[in-house]
Formats: sequence, structure tokens, C-alpha cells
Amino acid sequence: MTLPTKPPKLLDQLRNVLRTKHYSYRTEQAYVDWCRRYILFHNKRHPREMGARQIESFLTHFEVAQA
Repeated sequence: MTLPTKPPKLLDQLRNVLRTKHYSYRTEQAYVDWCRRYILFHNKRHPREMGARQIESFLTHFEVAQA
């Protein structure tokens, strides 16, 4: 009996794509970290549920925080 396997989580999928494309480890870390920040900023909503408005609010938040 084989148990069904779960698909990899989103950030693991991102890591796999970046590794397949031979991105450097530091670049992988940065991309995953920014993706994680984006998800946490929007209360753990999946990125596929969000659009341009949410991206804009995320970037504006960090732009204002840097000022």
C-alpha cells in the first residue's frame, strides 16, 4: 500500500525552481525570504489568491518603512 504524497510546499517549489535554474544559494535565500515576507505581510494568504493590489501594498509598506 502506497500513501499518497503531498505536493511540495510553495517555498520548497520555489527553491526547486531556483536550483534547477542554477541560481546561487544567496539568491535563492533572498528570493525565498522576500516571498515569505510577502505571504506573512498578507496574513499567510497564498500568492495565487492575490494580485497587483496586494503587491503594491506590500511594496508601499516597505518603501514607507525605509523612509
